[in-house]
Formats: sequence, C-alpha cells, structure tokens
Amino acid sequence: MNFQRGRGREEPEINLIPMIDVLLVIIIFLMLTTTYSKFSGLEINLPTAETAEQKAQPNEIDVAVTAGGQILVNKVPLSGSDVDAISAALQKAAGGRKEPVIVINADAKATHQSVVDVMQAAQSAGYPHISFATQTAN
Repeated sequence: MNFQRGRGREEPEINLIPMIDVLLVIIIFLMLTTTYSKFSGLEINLPTAETAEQKAQPNEIDVAVTAGGQILVNKVPLSGSDVDAISAALQKAAGGRKEPVIVINADAKATHQSVVDVMQAAQSAGYPHISFATQTAN
C-alpha cells in the first residue's frame, strides 16, 4: 500500500557549497603556511682583508689574471695561456729560489678556469705554496 500517492519521490542531492567553502579554507591555509625558496640568484661577495701594508717578499712570484683571460707573470704578459706555458713562465720567474710563494691577483670578472689553470701550473712546476691577493675594505 502506497499511502503517499500524490507525492513524488524526492531525489537525494549533494550540496556542493559547503564542500567548496571547506576546500577554499584548506587552500588558503596551505598558501599561508608554505614557504617559498628562491634559487634564481646567488650573491657572492669577494673576500676582503684588514692587514697592514706589506713589502713584497723576494720569494714571491706575482701572477695576474685579467678579465680577458690574459696572464701576466711578474708583470710580463705570456704569449700562451695553457698550463704548460704558465708552468714554464713560473719556473723561469723563480730562477733558483726554493719554494717560492705564488701570489694570484685575479680580476673579479676573470674566468674560474683561468685561475684553476694558474693553480695547476704551479702544482706541475712543483710550487705548493699559493696565495690569493685580496682587496682592503673601504
């Protein structure tokens, strides 16, 4: 027996508005609690040193690396910039001195490879003492 003859059967429905509200609250919570890291830029500060003015020691060989990649040993420019040419110039500049100190003055815009070539040339020439020149902070 069907006592509800005139009434139609109601279809169950899902109300989406409360579900959307809950999802928006979750999204806002996640946006506020998430930390974003930015790796697009890297700031590098060149080293500075606070020292008194020192005299040039007679056991030093000054090697300058310019921004263009040119290498100067004791202010004499080299014709080639390969490791063998630098090593020969270092040995010539050292003369008969035992274990000279190689002081590298590299321009801030010099390539890293140029500096590594000078270090490798000093190692192949048998000079283990290498120093880097710094600028004083103004």
